[in-house]
Amino acid sequence: MSRTPLISGNWKMHLNHLEAIQLCQKLSYELARHRYDQVEVSLHPPFVDLRSCQTVIDVDRLEFKLGAQNCHDQNQGAFTGEVSPTMLAKLDVTYVIVGHSERRALFGETDEIVAAKAAAVAKQGMTPIVCVGETLEDREAGRATNVVTTQLRGSLAKLTRAQFETLVVAYEPVWAIGTGRNASPVDAQDMCARARRVIDEIRPGTGSLVRVQYGGSVKPVNAPELLGQTDIDGALVGGASLDATQFARIVNAAR
Repeated sequence: MSRTPLISGNWKMHLNHLEAIQLCQKLSYELARHRYDQVEVSLHPPFVDLRSCQTVIDVDRLEFKLGAQNCHDQNQGAFTGEVSPTMLAKLDVTYVIVGHSERRALFGETDEIVAAKAAAVAKQGMTPIVCVGETLEDREAGRATNVVTTQLRGSLAKLTRAQFETLVVAYEPVWAIGTGRNASPVDAQDMCARARRVIDEIRPGTGSLVRVQYGGSVKPVNAPELLGQTDIDGALVGGASLDATQFARIVNAAR
């Protein structure tokens, strides 16, 4: 089954709206000859930058897909400080990251919360990028596979079969995020392959359809080997996505 790689830039809490516009334009220049039908690119700026990025993508006819880093699971309500999936859909957002390890660890998001968010995103016609991954303690204790399997089963519990067919899962070992460390290509491949088998167990026949990204200190130097693995269909990129040249090199490596 042919799956189009997806390289996603998670800007986290970086860049004001003017800097975000500049990065979009610089990246467009770096990828001037890129074939987006071969490798898809999504950009995930902070909420306050979304409208600015949407405008520059639209006006300059850029081929990036706009993404968000998170959302609430309700469409409206008394949830001060939150952003709803309907608001994101109106901004032409295509992909929404849910369950990032920082959301799980720092903001207490459980698999149940992630499942509700993933379903809410899909209901609005957007695609959730559902993140799973083990801590260093889990890996050293031999629990990595069980942790990832449990997170997948819990976080994908509310999606329909049709929604599975467009789903993106990001395997991001927590111990490799922002640390400069990354899983070896073999380790990353093994866990992404395991994730695909679990997906197929949950919704038979969908394992070959779902794109599985790797995330965790992805850089131009390690991207070619990671992205060359059979079951890795792209990358969720953090720090390197803030540099247009580095991010473009990662995108090119996926080809």
